[in-house]
Amino acid sequence: MAEKKSGCYSGIGGQAVLEGVMMKNSEKYAVAVRKPNGEIAVDVHTYTGIVKSKWIQKIPFVRGVFNFVDSLVLGSKVLDYSASFYEEEEEESKIDKVFDKLTGGNGEKILSFIVMLVSVGLAIGLFILLPYKISSIFEEKLQNHSLLLIIEGVVRIVIFLLYAISISLMKDIRRLYQYHGAEHKCINCIERGRPLTVNNVLRSSRLHKRCGTSFIFFVMIVSIILFFFIRVDNVWERVGLRILLMPVVAGISYELIRLAGRSNNILVRILSAPGMLVQRLTTKEPDKEMIEVAIASVEAVFDWKAFLTERYGYVFEDDEDTSFEEESVFAEPVKPTETVTVIEPSKKD
Repeated sequence: MAEKKSGCYSGIGGQAVLEGVMMKNSEKYAVAVRKPNGEIAVDVHTYTGIVKSKWIQKIPFVRGVFNFVDSLVLGSKVLDYSASFYEEEEEESKIDKVFDKLTGGNGEKILSFIVMLVSVGLAIGLFILLPYKISSIFEEKLQNHSLLLIIEGVVRIVIFLLYAISISLMKDIRRLYQYHGAEHKCINCIERGRPLTVNNVLRSSRLHKRCGTSFIFFVMIVSIILFFFIRVDNVWERVGLRILLMPVVAGISYELIRLAGRSNNILVRILSAPGMLVQRLTTKEPDKEMIEVAIASVEAVFDWKAFLTERYGYVFEDDEDTSFEEESVFAEPVKPTETVTVIEPSKKD
């Protein structure tokens, strides 16, 4: 058995989707979805990002902005793919046909782009404009710029927490949170030097320092600090600068989350603690079927056996049962009963 270490960075990341998990390793990504008939469909593609230049990815703070945009674009794409398995089959309306004809067959892509723009607009309104508006109520009484910024930041955090809690009451979102937990558990399992089996994943933590939830929390904290330097009297200039500075905030937050994923010193653990705490709201414990889906997504883009051999010195025998002996306290490993359908990358990608 390999010697266990505190954790090694694997380079893989992911996202929960409707009844499934997307895992990304470098430019290759896979979406595994549990179909209504119980089968697991695995769709493998390549995503190079909106900026093709490799040197952009090496510039600190700048790379974070483009990575954030890429995550929005790819996230929207894989969510659409997972939802396609659960859309009711219905005849296309005349309006849809006309719209599709006018857009040259790109109606679905355009609608997805519009939805993404609306989502970004709602996020700006809910997490930037609303907190500022609420904090400005106290402006005449407090007459303290720094204190008003702290109030604005606290309001922003409270709104985010209330939002995360309220949507978790929805059945579909709760299942999404479970798949989010399955995604984290798989990555933690590998990075802690354990073979990727259902039982090993079950015993892994559902919290991870590189999570998007932690990134959002970093964004809120960084924005509080950065907005301290905005000293303008005009209301529209204040609001405009807050929006214009969001790429800067995203760039700084990306570097922090990147550092958190590669280091485990005391300072990083302190910085990561609030985000890890909030992840208890945005992740839930998955069941074994959800973990099977997450494992299928990982294995489509990442050779975890080679990783464990290289980083942990793990030696795999030809017919070795890769689960640890001490896991006997868990139920017996699940014997897959479903068919796994692998969809090869299309030529368009």
